[in-house]
Amino acid sequence: MRYLPLTQEEREEMLQSLGIEKIEDLFTAIPEEMRLDSDLNLPPPLSEAELVRHFADLAAKNKDLKSTVSFMGAGAYDHLIPSIIKHIVGRGEFLTAYTPYQPEITQGVLQSIFEYQTLICELTGMEASNASMYDGASALAEAALMACAATRRELVVLPESLHPEWRDVVQLYLESQDVSIAYLPYDEATGIVDAKAFEEISWSEAACVVVQQPNFFGLLENVALFKQTAKDNGALLVMAVDPISLSLLKSPGELGADIAVGDGQSLGNAMGFGGPSLGFFATSSTKLIRRMPGRVVGETVDSEGTRGFVLTLQTREQHIRREKATSNICSNQALNALISTIYLSVMGKEGFKDVGFQCLQKANYMKQRLLEIDGLSSPFSAPSFREFVIRGAVDWEEVNKGLLEHGFMGGLPLARFGLPEYALFSVTEARTKEEIDSFVNTLRGLIS
Repeated sequence: MRYLPLTQEEREEMLQSLGIEKIEDLFTAIPEEMRLDSDLNLPPPLSEAELVRHFADLAAKNKDLKSTVSFMGAGAYDHLIPSIIKHIVGRGEFLTAYTPYQPEITQGVLQSIFEYQTLICELTGMEASNASMYDGASALAEAALMACAATRRELVVLPESLHPEWRDVVQLYLESQDVSIAYLPYDEATGIVDAKAFEEISWSEAACVVVQQPNFFGLLENVALFKQTAKDNGALLVMAVDPISLSLLKSPGELGADIAVGDGQSLGNAMGFGGPSLGFFATSSTKLIRRMPGRVVGETVDSEGTRGFVLTLQTREQHIRREKATSNICSNQALNALISTIYLSVMGKEGFKDVGFQCLQKANYMKQRLLEIDGLSSPFSAPSFREFVIRGAVDWEEVNKGLLEHGFMGGLPLARFGLPEYALFSVTEARTKEEIDSFVNTLRGLIS
């Protein structure tokens, strides 16, 4: 068979050089009970027409999300996406572009990344941005590691109001680096970190303190408290921000953050069942720029004075000595970053501000409507932005099944995070008053 890369003689030569008799000897480290000792139970081969029909039948089992009205957020949000985005990013020059190692033939991609970095700096109020990260959670973990390297300390302080899945990612990154984590509990009445929680931390050992704005519950934290504590104790302030909220709230730069990270899915990227997305990463300190993970695209001029773009900084282990590398990230989310660049450019300042305003207004309207239903209440008193928590003695998982039958995707049940009566709802500018009212009436009928 010509498509097999090795002949039997070549296989035997390789086995002999390894000092083993058969290929199975390569897998002795795997327990025998975990090895497959029979052929795979596969169906017979299908013709092209049969295969197409088979996959069409499988696809027909999926729920048509285009006809489902979503009120679920918690990290992936159903925002309106300008149609111009798909037409631009679908061009072959962007869709199939390879990593821009050779600037002389990749000026277009390099410029798109440079423009993305510029917009992220304008959005966050920071001095420098990298070319993007994998997602918001890994960007936060990288920020924590960067803070440890910059301060030569090995304690990271996280708020318990941080998104639980982001917290898990940070823990996974840090535990392999022997970095300790301390937690700031949130107040059960307000839903945000209480000032008293700061008194329990050994701040002299802290590399950074993290604040998520808005937090996992959609509530606005007192960032000034975090900033003052960090400043008084020589720690860095890391802000994990929702980019849409920056249309109305002060930027991390204005609030004195040293590092700003976040997830860019809501900036024109489709939810896509959870991905792909991008993480943005920016810093306000020139001392920290060289410690940023990933790559940075810079602007220059060529020998003829023509504007051009190059990979200015790459602090990953493929390009510098491993012991000097600040991260092992191997790429950046260039296509998703381009989507965010187009989105911010098309929306403009006023359009972007209008998106944030609609999220704020519509979320508040829906929250008030839900509180009209007997048995539902608001457990937290702090102001919220686009998301909010509702409490009710109901099985939210079962309620969501009923809502789905009526064409609605309900809020995220928080029982999986230890809050059995709580559900987290999200309302974006994509929702209409009619959809909100219909959802509330449907929910009332399901739990009454």
